[in-house]
Amino acid sequence: MDPNRKSSLLIIYTGGTIGMKEDPLDHTLKPFDFSQILTEVPELGKFALKIDSIAFDPLIDSSDVDPGMWKELARIIHDKYDNYDGFIILHGTDTMAYSASALSFMMDGLNKPVVFTGSQLPIGVARTDGKENLISAAEIASAVDREGHPRVPEVCIYFDSLLMRGNRAVKVNSDEFRAFSSPNLPPLAIAGIDIRYNDELIRKPLDWYGTPSVNTTLDTRVSILKLHPGITSELVGHVLLSPGSRAVILETYGAGNAPSATWFLDLVREAVAQDKILLNVTQCLSGRVNMGIYATGRSLERAGVINGYDITTEGALGKLFHLLGRSGDQDWVKSMLRRNLKGEITVLKDPS
Repeated sequence: MDPNRKSSLLIIYTGGTIGMKEDPLDHTLKPFDFSQILTEVPELGKFALKIDSIAFDPLIDSSDVDPGMWKELARIIHDKYDNYDGFIILHGTDTMAYSASALSFMMDGLNKPVVFTGSQLPIGVARTDGKENLISAAEIASAVDREGHPRVPEVCIYFDSLLMRGNRAVKVNSDEFRAFSSPNLPPLAIAGIDIRYNDELIRKPLDWYGTPSVNTTLDTRVSILKLHPGITSELVGHVLLSPGSRAVILETYGAGNAPSATWFLDLVREAVAQDKILLNVTQCLSGRVNMGIYATGRSLERAGVINGYDITTEGALGKLFHLLGRSGDQDWVKSMLRRNLKGEITVLKDPS
């Protein structure tokens, strides 16, 4: 980075609650003009930063987010990469963790911050959490270490004082300001009077000066099956054996357990025989899959189900979309699922 150049951030508004303010005429909430961001959030002007913004047109409600939006985000960041020192993505909260997870896998060689944030209340409302989230996200996205390198060169989510790795975060609350949690990895930073960074957890790039490559080829032929008492063989068979899917995320009980019924294990074996990828992810908010503890877990492992370790469902979906898009070789995808690619899992023993 040119030492004489003013640090700069690009704010990308995709849609969501944070960008809304009350129309004085009809009192409805409408998106505000992000070219006037310093008027709406004058506190940003206190930073020695050049801040630009762009907005999706049309704006996207987070419930309507799809892989096409992720590809557009990746393209914008890639095209603008050399012009900015960090990126802030304003996004609706409902699918923010899915988007942050997907983007973390789509970008290789990232060496600048990409910080997702949003709010539970619109920025134009008196008690909004949006201003603090945006101001702290800007401070984090522009922070540098003693060598002048970006402090957090990762895809992250900042929300209500917590900076979380994007592919480790989950939305846990729909009506409180603490909407997100990172149950299996401590926060990368905590914002209080000062911002305290957990530097030992932050991933660093191999090359601080290159431009990341972007892989926008995603294969979305993935299903999610959440197990529950009373689940029927018809439902399980419909999901596991669907000709339209290459992989199924099995949301299992506890440490990766599932029904021991013969019909269930037979369907699992049939799916594996059809070259389906079955990834075991726990339904628990925190903790990890360990299929070696109980007999039901060992049965899944023997049948060919892949251990998801402590990955979130959001992380698993983004990882599978990415890996399946890169290769039609199911065995290669299985081998990569066992690897920690972007900090999304804690592998206690290197499988290589």
